[in-house]
Amino acid sequence: MGSRLSLRDFSMVIALAVIGLFFTWAAPQFLSARNLSMLMTELAITGTLAMGMLLIILPGHIDLSAGSGVGLIGGIAAVLVTHQDLPAPVALLIGVVAGVLLWLAMGTLIVKEKIPAFIITLGGLLVFKGLFWKVINNTTVPVTPGGTQNLYSLLTTYYIPPTIGLILAAALAAIATLATLKSRKALIQQGFAVEDREMTFLKLFITTQALFLFVILSNQFRGVPLPAVILAVVTVLVHVLTRHTPFGRRLYAVGGNEEAAIVSGVPVARVVITAFALMGGIVAITGFMQTAFAGASTTTVGDLMELDAIAACVIGGVSLKGGRGSVFGVLFGTLLMATLSNGMTLMAVDIADKYIARGLVLSLAVWVDTRLAK
Repeated sequence: MGSRLSLRDFSMVIALAVIGLFFTWAAPQFLSARNLSMLMTELAITGTLAMGMLLIILPGHIDLSAGSGVGLIGGIAAVLVTHQDLPAPVALLIGVVAGVLLWLAMGTLIVKEKIPAFIITLGGLLVFKGLFWKVINNTTVPVTPGGTQNLYSLLTTYYIPPTIGLILAAALAAIATLATLKSRKALIQQGFAVEDREMTFLKLFITTQALFLFVILSNQFRGVPLPAVILAVVTVLVHVLTRHTPFGRRLYAVGGNEEAAIVSGVPVARVVITAFALMGGIVAITGFMQTAFAGASTTTVGDLMELDAIAACVIGGVSLKGGRGSVFGVLFGTLLMATLSNGMTLMAVDIADKYIARGLVLSLAVWVDTRLAK
């Protein structure tokens, strides 16, 4: 199992390196500090939603309504701030509560009424899209700096000062190192097999170097973009939730074998409903960032974002059958997709060709995963 995952990870690193080198040659501005900052903002928005999608896929479900939900929740907050003059923090809080309640309702229907998640969330896709258009009245609701809208717009326009960015990188690297060593020690004490010490050190070293490299490059422009910090916080929380809590173990158990999980006493219904409720909160956060990034709530905000999130999960090694996947794999899948999209934009590639390329990469990733699994 370990060697297969290492081989898969290695192939993904090679693929990302090849894509990065190609765009560096084809579009010299690809490695500019400004473009890398923009790339990180785009990655953070998609990656945050993908973290929520991971929580849904692990127990063996799917969410097709996420993109429409991004538009709807972001639109609700935009209307409350722009047309109702509510303070941005209040509007954002209302949006989070609305997201949690909507996804809580869908999760309850899926579990209690035994309706496939595919059908419920497909219905949600259509309902949320229609409600979104009604909320914004098929017009453009701007989210611009100034007044009560300032906090909303700052979600994607604020940059962490350089010194604070370096401090945060050091703190994150220290936390990751301590958590990894503690987890490794606990596994050894419990008699479980662990990876080689050299491999653990190599992963920590690469992660630390990547963190500081990212901060240094970001500081060449304006600093670390706030969406990157939001993604980091969401990623850490989802990682802790899935890997270091009973709830996370139950997610994997339900996705691996639901019948066995029921026999083992796992509260399957509560686990799935909770996963959907958490997804609702993450959809709301993504909706705020996507709307702020666009500068306005329009009828196209959130379009097909659920597919990008699912693609990031699949490319990152998450099994659509459930029971397998990690936040680090999802981050890597998101980075690969964001790099591909950003590079093609710099090359002024036609939008039709963009969809074709992204579809081919997704299909290739699934094929590689299937081959390695054998």
